[in-house]
Amino acid sequence: MEGKTRVIIYGLGPIGSSVARLVLERPNLELVGGVDIDPAKVGKDIGQVVESGKNLGIVIQGKLSRVLGKTEADVVLHTTNSYFDLFTPQILEIMESKMDIVSTSEELSFPWLTYPEQATKIDAAAKKAGKSVLATGVNPGFLMDALPLSLTAICRRVDHIEVRRIQNASKRRGPFQAKIGSGMTVEEFRKKMDGGRMGHVGLVESTGMVFHTLGKKLVRFETKVEPVLAEQLVETPYFKVPAGRVIGLKQEACGYSDQGEFLNLFFKAALDSPEDQDTIIISGEPNLKVTLQGTNGDTATSAIAVNAIQRVRAAAPGLLTMRDLPFITLS
Repeated sequence: MEGKTRVIIYGLGPIGSSVARLVLERPNLELVGGVDIDPAKVGKDIGQVVESGKNLGIVIQGKLSRVLGKTEADVVLHTTNSYFDLFTPQILEIMESKMDIVSTSEELSFPWLTYPEQATKIDAAAKKAGKSVLATGVNPGFLMDALPLSLTAICRRVDHIEVRRIQNASKRRGPFQAKIGSGMTVEEFRKKMDGGRMGHVGLVESTGMVFHTLGKKLVRFETKVEPVLAEQLVETPYFKVPAGRVIGLKQEACGYSDQGEFLNLFFKAALDSPEDQDTIIISGEPNLKVTLQGTNGDTATSAIAVNAIQRVRAAAPGLLTMRDLPFITLS
C-alpha cells in the first residue's frame, strides 16, 4: 500500500502505550491520534503519556469522534478490555467510522463458540463498512493456537496437542500482576474468580480455534483454576505479598473430541516464578516438542498487534481470526 498507514491508538494503558511507541518506530506507520477514558490522560500530549521521550503534538481525546474531528485514519489499534460486553460498543463505533481494527481483546480472538450472536453482529458491521477486524496477542492469538496449528503443517497425523505456558509474572505489567490475584487471600481470590472478571482470558477461544481449524468436533470443554501462594515475602514494583497470600494462578483447560482428550492447555503465571517458558507438545506422526524462552507477554502482544496491521488492511472485510491471515511477520 502506498504512503504511510495512519494509526489511532484506542486505549492507552501499558499495552496501548507500548503499541504506540512501536508505531512511532515504524517508518511505514504514522501515529495520528489517541483515545482513552482516563481523565488523567485526556488533554495531555500522547508522547508524554506513552513515555516516548518527546511531545508529539497529538492530544489524547476522551472520545473517538473528537479524534476524527481533527484527523483521518486508516486503522485503529484497540487495546482496552478483555470482555465482550465491555468492548463491543467500541468495536461497533470504530466500524461506523470505517477503519480497520487490530484489537488485543482476548474474547474477540475466536468468539464463535461463546458469543456467536455478537460475533455475527460485528462481522456484519465490518462487511457493511468494507473493513476488517482482528483480535490477536501472544495468547490467545499465537502461543496456544496459531503456533501449534502452524506446527501441524509438518505432521501426517495429530493425536493430541498440549501447550504449557509458564511465566515469571514479576516481569509483567502491573495490571497483569493484579489480574492473576497478586496480594489476595485465598478467599478473596476464589470470590473474584467466581465473579468471572479475573484470571487468564482466552483458553476457550484458543480451544475453539484449534478444534475448528483441524476439523474436530468439540464435545466437552473443562477448565479449572487454583491460586499459587507465596512461601516467603515477594516484592515487585507493584505488589508486596507476604507468605501465605496469592502470587499467581494455575489454569488448565481440556478440550475433548469423540475420541477423548485432544487438547490440553496449561497456563501458570506467578510472581518470582523460577520457570519462564512455553512448551508445545504434539503427539502423532511425527511427535514434536518445541520450547520457547523469552516470550514476554507484554512485548509479544504489542509486537504482533503492530505487525498484523498490513495483513489486516489487505484482508477481505469481516471479523477475522489469526487462522484467516497469511503469516504475520515483522513488518
